[in-house]
Amino acid sequence: MVICMIDKATAMETVMRRLEKLPVGHALDLRTYKRNRSVVIARTGEDAFDVVENGFAQERFQASAGSMKKLLRTLFKREFPRSTKIRLYDLGPAQADVVIARKPL
Repeated sequence: MVICMIDKATAMETVMRRLEKLPVGHALDLRTYKRNRSVVIARTGEDAFDVVENGFAQERFQASAGSMKKLLRTLFKREFPRSTKIRLYDLGPAQADVVIARKPL
């Protein structure tokens, strides 16, 4: 599992670049600095993504590569409103709805 901190200002470009290269069946986990809210994105097909939001709202989305940027913009505003840094975890082969254990707060 690869962990990195990215600036919120450049997060959209970084995530979109990572999603283009993400193999089918692999997932990315975006979390706040405190790790209390998350957005998990799993690639389910060549042009299909499964997105699970767990924070202010708990929702699940199905998105194509074309609609992913608009969905992420909405989720960033809702889940990371005051964040300046976002944690990016590369989960490797994983499902979007699997609960990943993180360090306790």
